[in-house]
Amino acid sequence: MAAMGGVLKVKRLLSRTNAALRERGIRPVLLKGYGLGARLYGDPLLRPTSDVDLLVAPDELDASRQVMASLGLRPKPESDDYYPPAYRHHEAFEGPGGLVELHFRLMANWGATWEGTTVLPRAVSAELEGQPVRYLSPEDELVYLALHAANHMLGRLGWLFDLKLFIRAYPTLDWSRVIAIARETGMPSPAFYALDAAHRLVGAQVPAWVLDALSPPRLAVLAARAVFSERSVLEASLAEHKVAWAAAKVLLADTPANVFVFAARRLVWNARRSAAATSNSPSRGTSADR
Repeated sequence: MAAMGGVLKVKRLLSRTNAALRERGIRPVLLKGYGLGARLYGDPLLRPTSDVDLLVAPDELDASRQVMASLGLRPKPESDDYYPPAYRHHEAFEGPGGLVELHFRLMANWGATWEGTTVLPRAVSAELEGQPVRYLSPEDELVYLALHAANHMLGRLGWLFDLKLFIRAYPTLDWSRVIAIARETGMPSPAFYALDAAHRLVGAQVPAWVLDALSPPRLAVLAARAVFSERSVLEASLAEHKVAWAAAKVLLADTPANVFVFAARRLVWNARRSAAATSNSPSRGTSADR
């Protein structure tokens, strides 16, 4: 019951946020969350969700921030600030009503970025409980869901079940387009890992030829199936071992060098943040302060 109460809270926040943005002429795209649950699960209360994820165009971000403020939502302290700017993909805002993440990119991980500007023109209009909304095109959304699950190292079995139900709900998916989009993101292997795991573990009807087209070299496939075994996915064991998590990210990346560059930039960024925080600490005041 507590989970359902949380979903209802998200529903209210989504409705208010979507309406407020549209009043400003901004038509956000709903990502994951309540909108996905409503389409795939029959009753959206059956799919747990804890926040609102919306995609807006980068040039709409300033106006969107103003809308968040009007709703009593403030920037979440240090939200996503642990990433260098080149690898950020959203800004988070929170308040008594809950948490909203405004995405200006779809994905920024594995040393690659997937810009929202490439998918916004393909977004489709729909209705959610009487309110106009927009979703990604089905092919974009399937790739996004797969990459999101892979980015979090398949830490929730429910994300694989989302893929299964999504494929069932969209029987006319253009699989050739799915392959092309996954390749265009620069992250086809992570998309493969999620789709392959969904096929193996929960019976998602992913055509064999699609998996073949996205498949990385055989050694990477064998490694991924060992990393994402039934037991490891059920127990979400990678989340408890940060070193293994990081090693798997490098091992399974399409371009490991990009992951190393990202990791190096993140270390430098965090060192600078720590140094700035220390220098600005009240305990390090001037001699006049002491």
